[in-house]
Amino acid sequence: MGDTGVACALLGIDAAGLQGDREVVGPLLETFVLQELKRQASWRTSPIGFFHFRDRDGVEVDIVLEQGASVVTGVEVKAAATVTTTDFRGLRKLREAAGKRFKAGVVLYDGEVTAPFGEGLYAVPIRHLWEAA
Repeated sequence: MGDTGVACALLGIDAAGLQGDREVVGPLLETFVLQELKRQASWRTSPIGFFHFRDRDGVEVDIVLEQGASVVTGVEVKAAATVTTTDFRGLRKLREAAGKRFKAGVVLYDGEVTAPFGEGLYAVPIRHLWEAA
């Protein structure tokens, strides 16, 4: 279900239900972010492909954006107010797999601060998807 509002309505979940069930929030937040990124990408003149990354060890990246054959960016979505280096595990694996094509890796989270976490890796508040930084 691409529309998180409709998904919540069909599941019978309201705002209080979301606050009380963190396991439901994660997948809905990931879907919301994916749809928002797709909307914003639709404004571009050059297309962006949306994918998911998972290696043979089960390490994943929620959203992988590819621009042509030369640029790869990874996005992890966390329904948490803090970020640790562990949250970048999948993005580091993606960086290794993509090599020179890797542009950046971002963990979008429910916090307040944009912070670097190594070469090309950043923690960014989710609200920056629709608010000016």
